[in-house]
Amino acid sequence: MTGRLGIDEVTPEVGGRHPSKAVVGESIPIGATVWREGHDAVAANVVWKKLGAGGPAALVRMTPTGTGTDGWAASVVADEPGLWTFRVDAWSDPWATWRRATHAKVNAGQGVEELANDLENGARLIERVGRRPAERAHRDLLFGAAAALRDTAAELPARLALAWSEPVDTIMTERPVRELLTRGRVHQVWVDRRRALFGSWYEIFPRSTGGRDETGQAVHGTFVTAAKDLERIAGMGFDVVYLPPIHPIGEVNRKGPNTAEFPGGNPDAEPGVVGSPWAIGSAEGGHDAIHPDLGTLEEFDEFVEQARALGLEVALDLALQAAPDHPWVTSHPEWFTTRPDGTIAYAENPPKRYQDIYPINFDNDPEGLYAEVYRVCVHWIEHGVRIFRVDNPHTKPPNFWHWLIWKIKSEYPDVLFLAEAFTRPARLYGLARLGFTQSYTYFTWRTGKQELVDFAAEHAARADECRPNLFVNTPDILHASLQHGGRGMFALRAALAATLAPTWGVYSGYELFEHEAVRPGSEEYLDSEKYQLRPRDFDAAVAAGNSLAPWITRLNEIRNAHPALQQLRELHFHYVDNDALIAYSKTDPVSGDTVICVVSLDPAQAQQGTVWLDLPALGLEWGAHFGVHDEVTREGYTWSQANFVRLEPWRTVCHILSLR
Repeated sequence: MTGRLGIDEVTPEVGGRHPSKAVVGESIPIGATVWREGHDAVAANVVWKKLGAGGPAALVRMTPTGTGTDGWAASVVADEPGLWTFRVDAWSDPWATWRRATHAKVNAGQGVEELANDLENGARLIERVGRRPAERAHRDLLFGAAAALRDTAAELPARLALAWSEPVDTIMTERPVRELLTRGRVHQVWVDRRRALFGSWYEIFPRSTGGRDETGQAVHGTFVTAAKDLERIAGMGFDVVYLPPIHPIGEVNRKGPNTAEFPGGNPDAEPGVVGSPWAIGSAEGGHDAIHPDLGTLEEFDEFVEQARALGLEVALDLALQAAPDHPWVTSHPEWFTTRPDGTIAYAENPPKRYQDIYPINFDNDPEGLYAEVYRVCVHWIEHGVRIFRVDNPHTKPPNFWHWLIWKIKSEYPDVLFLAEAFTRPARLYGLARLGFTQSYTYFTWRTGKQELVDFAAEHAARADECRPNLFVNTPDILHASLQHGGRGMFALRAALAATLAPTWGVYSGYELFEHEAVRPGSEEYLDSEKYQLRPRDFDAAVAAGNSLAPWITRLNEIRNAHPALQQLRELHFHYVDNDALIAYSKTDPVSGDTVICVVSLDPAQAQQGTVWLDLPALGLEWGAHFGVHDEVTREGYTWSQANFVRLEPWRTVCHILSLR
């Protein structure tokens, strides 16, 4: 910014070209460096307004962040979704300059003669404010202070007393005289609905909900049978039920169980094999169609309504790829890549091969392809879908996503997009800046203490551009820690995901401790649900005490009760003298709610240590003693700076403590 005053390093700022992220009701920190020549005081405020809204903008006064830093800060809150704007305005603050100078001169022993000009300058400043129509109620007070400054018959302390008083200083500070006003550059903030930041996701394959017949064979599920699972999912406290692709599945090169993605795997499925839902499209339709074995579009609508009645939203997979027999292959062959031998290239991620999937080529006919994808999205939006989980977005052009997401948001601002992009940081954050509401992350591979600290701190620091969704497992990812860590590992990973970020997710079967890999060294599940039906008896597992569902339910109850766990920005790690224990606190700046979490990273052995709390980070004085309530054990304790903890994973893997 070039102007009479310097306004630099304004935050949030996302790449200079993209709006930053926030949600309704979230405290959005605004920062800037404001400076000028010389010694006169400066001040600043945030000009905050929803784009296109009537009425004046809100002016929020900024406060200095520290002596000698020239940093200024404020917080703003949006009360409705949409595109908001802010700018930082700076000005020379003659009142603050006058107060500081007169105090310094009096403290130095200067007398009334040396302060004659200062007294007159102060009187003139106060009169300027007193003449404003809005200060009519305070006019007598202000004019009285100005008159006292000019009263040559009074002693110096008496002349200054009223001008230095709290009532006068409050008026002069809150309704200031602004000189050399410099307006900063306008920045944008896209404000989403609350679900964009906070929510608990549960992934199911509707086709696996049909149970078994009298011979023990799995029966293909439907939206009707899947709807029976919704009450169980809602009962665990989940907010979003995520469905993999529900479209017709290609017949050509259909993949069978346990052979799917590796060299030597048989691409020719036996009769009756259901194939991968991500091999989208057949003679029965494409991305806007429903697999006939799942039911009808009307039954899908009923599924969405039943979910909504239970407080659940339906998230749908958006996978932009096609099976070899997808209708697009014959109607729009230009949307695919042709190899030198004349065949269409199938998907590969060497050594993995996906002969049942054709990638899309976005460069041959962008106008036609873009319009078709937009049409498909609107089709599902009109059938109640307001969340899309986007498969492999890092394999599609970034300009396409920017176009699609903002076109959808301009017409349906409540629609959210989750990027399933387990990819390099430049792509992860780049996609988030382009408009993706949430992002998959490397959480599943972060298991050590320091890497968890670094991972979580990085995402908290980048909350303006990227919101993480911490899935503990996916149909593709069964991490080695879960394969070998036992039940304690499942419990502690859920605790970490549910408390480190405001959004987390579980793929069905996690609560049953499913942990067998297809082969040593692989992260693929044995009998992967991606390629076969996998019915589960959740009720029997709960009855037998072999389910993590009660623990997941309690975690979601705690999350819903504590605003501190529903925000991303305010996260602070505390020292523990045992690397098998990790401790952190989260504070909600709006409500003041604070939670301390201590989690064991050892799934099998008892671990103990001393947690040394940074008490000022909790809003407490050093040496304070305070009450805490353990939301896990429901016991109360008195804590201070140093606190002994012992966690036994066969009893509990963590403390989640709320401050009293």
